[in-house]
Amino acid sequence: MKFVDEYRDPAAARALVSHIRDLAQDDEFKFMEVCGGHTHTIYRHGIEHVLPANVELVHGPGCPVCVIPMGRVDDAIAVAETPGVIFTSFGDMMRVPGGRGNLLEAKARGADVRFVYSPLDALRIAAENPDRKVVFFAVGFETTAPSTAVTLLKARADGITNFSVFCNHVTIVPPIKAILESPDLRLEGFLGPGHVSTVVGNYPYRFVSDVYHKPLVTAGFEPLDILAAIAMLLEQIREGRCEVENQYTRIVSDAGNPRALAILAEVFELRPHFEWRGLGFISQSALKLRPEFADWDAELLYEVPGVRVADPKACQCGEVLKGVIKPWECKVFGTACTPETPIGTCMVSSEGACAAYYNFGRLHREAAVMMGRSA
Repeated sequence: MKFVDEYRDPAAARALVSHIRDLAQDDEFKFMEVCGGHTHTIYRHGIEHVLPANVELVHGPGCPVCVIPMGRVDDAIAVAETPGVIFTSFGDMMRVPGGRGNLLEAKARGADVRFVYSPLDALRIAAENPDRKVVFFAVGFETTAPSTAVTLLKARADGITNFSVFCNHVTIVPPIKAILESPDLRLEGFLGPGHVSTVVGNYPYRFVSDVYHKPLVTAGFEPLDILAAIAMLLEQIREGRCEVENQYTRIVSDAGNPRALAILAEVFELRPHFEWRGLGFISQSALKLRPEFADWDAELLYEVPGVRVADPKACQCGEVLKGVIKPWECKVFGTACTPETPIGTCMVSSEGACAAYYNFGRLHREAAVMMGRSA
């Protein structure tokens, strides 16, 4: 790719949409885009509204902020309110609601909560404040976990002992399995996550085709990437194939990034189980620090409540994350729950499906309903 315009060319998009329409014919197809970044591309560029009505896209659990349960947010707030602690976090997590409010509200109550762009920023703050304890709120899939791992290796090498990590990194394969085993949803295939796949590659998804007999195409994040991946899924189905394919070849390789994978294996190990918002507890679906990094593990260094907190009854983030409902079908979407006053995580995160619908899709959806068409 030389220019982004190459992946936003209107003529190429029209040709792909025509090809998708020819492949779909009159049959019904439902595909899940796993990654929240795909959801935002779909709605920012109006992709759902140019697809034939019988090709439906639903949204999956690939937003790393959205899947963090309320109890883990409460744990983070407890650490942040510990005297002498500087608590650092990515911006998306600042407004994620827990049972005791969010991190911004904890900051208003007097906690020293700071926004950072990377874990290395948090490590720098620790080096500059040797008399304080600095904690980094680590979230994300395998995409962001290597940066946390590198930071921990640097902290150990530099002997920075007033730095620790509250680890909430999750892995991509277990929730896809949980979706496939859910009785609530019928899917014909998946748009595989692009960012995660730059690290893990395409090989981990082979169970989707081998065991569950569904096609998966790893896709990039430009409009033509999404359309091409949908066409590739339909081509597989029409040709009687069921494979894991890679549309995002300019970035993703089948084997992934071996150096990043080696660093992850050096620093992290799998948790026996971890709670996901909307999906419940999933075994071996998240990472924790290895015993060799116990001196930098905030869960061992601080008291955390560790209490499971139920989502608000009005919030249907869980159903949205499982692809069971669209965001606009939630009872509080766009009324009680907005980006300014979020009830659930899907409305907070920059990758959340509800935020995508609110910012890019709601008016289009209402217009479609008025025309008698379901969005």
